[in-house]
Amino acid sequence: MSDPSYVITAQCEDRPGIVHALSSVLVDRDMNIDECQQFGDPLTGRFFIRARVHGPADQDALSECLEPVAERFGMTWGLWPAAQPMRALVMVSGLGHCLSDLLYRQQAGSLPIDIVGVGSNHLTFAAMAAAHDVPFHHIPVTVETKASAEARLLELVDEYDVELVVLARYMQVLSDDLCRALAGRAINIHHSFLPSFKGARPYHQAHARGVKLIGATAHYVTPDLDEGPIIEQDTARIDHGYRAEAMVVAGRDVETQVLARAITWHAEHRVFINGSSTVVLR
Repeated sequence: MSDPSYVITAQCEDRPGIVHALSSVLVDRDMNIDECQQFGDPLTGRFFIRARVHGPADQDALSECLEPVAERFGMTWGLWPAAQPMRALVMVSGLGHCLSDLLYRQQAGSLPIDIVGVGSNHLTFAAMAAAHDVPFHHIPVTVETKASAEARLLELVDEYDVELVVLARYMQVLSDDLCRALAGRAINIHHSFLPSFKGARPYHQAHARGVKLIGATAHYVTPDLDEGPIIEQDTARIDHGYRAEAMVVAGRDVETQVLARAITWHAEHRVFINGSSTVVLR
């Protein structure tokens, strides 16, 4: 396929004629629709659509002809080259299973992101980043340096033109100001025992309570700790034969899979924030 491919996303108040108006513009430009998903939410009255298209029109020409439709329907919309990976900064602390998995998936070509940097409040994974030719940035965090550390993180976002910040088990609570600065472009992963098993050693707490399901949640970062709009979740069944250490291993496996799926869907522009929830058009 020699013609360029693009992803179009839009959301607006739901009313008749939206799909017809968008498709008419595409037909007029000889653009072919390869993939299209849509959803009208009866509770919020919002309409969401994602389409992958290809054809002779370039991005500027396509944007110009879509603008009147977007204005007519009051759309929040976007247009991106479909093959362009999203530039991502991965933040990590003392646990490296998610970072290792993301670096491997990128190297294998199975993740639609370009990891342009790794940041950490520890030096533990500097060698891992170097082995994948990814710049590593040590950003120590203490109570006294928290503000400057967050300022440095934002400097990296600007320096590398970062589109997505991934908190790959980054064990630092972001300030409200930083959460707002990264709204809609920062994803966190955590075990799904929250809020039942808060604090230290959650898997050991769960083991002591006889938990039968363990899991993980990937969500957007907001000032409300671990309560941002959820992108993806999954679970694994366990039983009485699992020791706490085996639960930790199983939980980390689920975390890596859930985070990779959430990042993929975000990078492919499939996720729409819908109030405190999300719409994921897959």
